[in-house]
Amino acid sequence: MNVGPTAGRTGPPPASSGLPGAGRLRHVSLREQCLAVIRQAMVSGEIRSGDIYSAAALAAKLGVSSSPVREAMLTLVNQGLLEPVRNRGFRVVAMSDDDLDEIYDMRLLLEVPATLRAARRAGPADLTELSALAAEIETAAHDGDVAAFLDADRRFHLTLLSLGGNRRLIDTIANLRDQTRLYGLENLAERGLLPDWADEHRELLSAISTGDETRVETLIRHHLRHVRGEQETAGRRQPGEPGTPTDPPRCAG
Repeated sequence: MNVGPTAGRTGPPPASSGLPGAGRLRHVSLREQCLAVIRQAMVSGEIRSGDIYSAAALAAKLGVSSSPVREAMLTLVNQGLLEPVRNRGFRVVAMSDDDLDEIYDMRLLLEVPATLRAARRAGPADLTELSALAAEIETAAHDGDVAAFLDADRRFHLTLLSLGGNRRLIDTIANLRDQTRLYGLENLAERGLLPDWADEHRELLSAISTGDETRVETLIRHHLRHVRGEQETAGRRQPGEPGTPTDPPRCAG
């Protein structure tokens, strides 16, 4: 997609935005649109840790002024996803194994009970909406479209969690999910794992619809373990080298 870093880049930006799901942004809430596009590019690995990106360069690609892009990037700084580089731009915050372990622990503490609470409140209309999102995930998985897969997966889980009714909790979990999904997911399509990772959403919906809370908890804990395990696999792998997880992978995040 060519969201190139600022360093070493010369010449005019390409005509297309090069960002997933983005053309020229013309709507009123430009900051929110820019935020969604930049976050998605980070989550899909197209904006990478260590490279420096300027608000002006990204704004040129999106066809908007620098102001909403800079505001979006500062929002991501406040969320701990980006860090400013003086007089140069912004870069993705690098995470150590200790950082990822801390986030995993926090997600266990927050996301497991939050999912159980949401599952208890899920009604037929909620399950229909979640089933439609699960279908989007499956379509993206079979198409090998990582960006669409990650976007639908995020919406699935946050829609489910929203049934619990705690907006601040949802925002916290969303931020933790975004941070962890920056690691270990870039090569899913090449490794043929997306359909396997998509399957768990149907399993989760089945457990919710039958009121099987034990199964719901098992699935959530299982997929959080696989997220962390996939990060560790990626950390041991050389860039571009296919990974071979020891367990069948599950839900992406």
